[in-house]
Amino acid sequence: MTTALRVPEELSARVPAEQRGKGLDRDAVRLLVSRGTEVSHHGFAELPGLLRTGDLLIVNTSPTLAAAVDGRIGHARVVVHFSTRGGDGRWAVEVRDPDGRGTTRARAGGPAGTEVRLPGGVRLVLEEPLTGRSPRLWWGRVSESGGRVPEADVPGPEADVLGLLGRHGRPIRYSYTERDQPLSAYQTVFALPAADGAGSAEMPSAARPFTARLVAALVSRGVQFAPVTLHTGVASAEAHEPPYPERFAVPETSARLINAARAGDGRVVAVGTTAVRAVESATDADGVVRAAEGWTDLVVTPERGVRVVDGLLTGLHEPEASHLLMLEAVAGRAAIDRGYDAALRGRYLWHEFGDVHLILPEEAPHTEHCASNCR
Repeated sequence: MTTALRVPEELSARVPAEQRGKGLDRDAVRLLVSRGTEVSHHGFAELPGLLRTGDLLIVNTSPTLAAAVDGRIGHARVVVHFSTRGGDGRWAVEVRDPDGRGTTRARAGGPAGTEVRLPGGVRLVLEEPLTGRSPRLWWGRVSESGGRVPEADVPGPEADVLGLLGRHGRPIRYSYTERDQPLSAYQTVFALPAADGAGSAEMPSAARPFTARLVAALVSRGVQFAPVTLHTGVASAEAHEPPYPERFAVPETSARLINAARAGDGRVVAVGTTAVRAVESATDADGVVRAAEGWTDLVVTPERGVRVVDGLLTGLHEPEASHLLMLEAVAGRAAIDRGYDAALRGRYLWHEFGDVHLILPEEAPHTEHCASNCR
């Protein structure tokens, strides 16, 4: 049902919520709430009243990088999207063609040995495809034209690219947006600088509507927060491929908070699919979360299911997106179809600057008329 539908172009959010009218803030987006197949409509600022004491939100602290850099292959202009730093100093990159409107379109990847000239005398050499499934992403190595790694503002093996991004990069932007935005527009209230300068190629956008004021209201309500980190790479804007391995970390304190919430009456709600991927990667078969960090290749599907997450706060994904399988794992196909039908009928806005969807467990019969803070 949902997967057969097409999202009308006019439902793409073209600018951030705070730019749509005077006096608006990031939380001026709509909130679709699904409890099983029951759907209700709210403003995001109503979130504290929709959660209750003891609930726990898992949030991704990864900052967003200015991951797009202009370059040239021969005489042709290209744009390089730096996606994920490997352990050997190479980066997974996607090379795209400028479309003449300030955004980009897909181009064939490779071949091996292709040299991309970047600003400041830096060059990127493509070495091999990231996976055999798709030619879109390649492993590439950056150096100065003379072969030396360029100087950078931060120490460590990743400093070459991070210095380049700091001087010449800009946030990745897709064609449905209206204009370039500053990097600050792509940082969430939960973003924290990583010690090694790492971050996400694309914003963990489910958390974008949160403001400091709203976080304070949730804390006052008795809602807790468990920070995790997952540095997300470049999404497949055209082919909607499943995610590839990404770096993640679940701290010991967060693992304890999540286990305590599950042992009590609280619901564990992940803010974004990246938070689901991180915490489920740190969960054993018995549903116990343990501190963990490294790389995860986990793809959450209905067949695999979820072990910890009771609910999910997420953006609206296109019908072809692989993320919908994760949503189905959390809530079931019927609930997601019903929610997306309601989102389309209600003219909700899609993509990173758009509206959001809160998926909660279906209430037991004896609590369906209970106040929102009952336990």
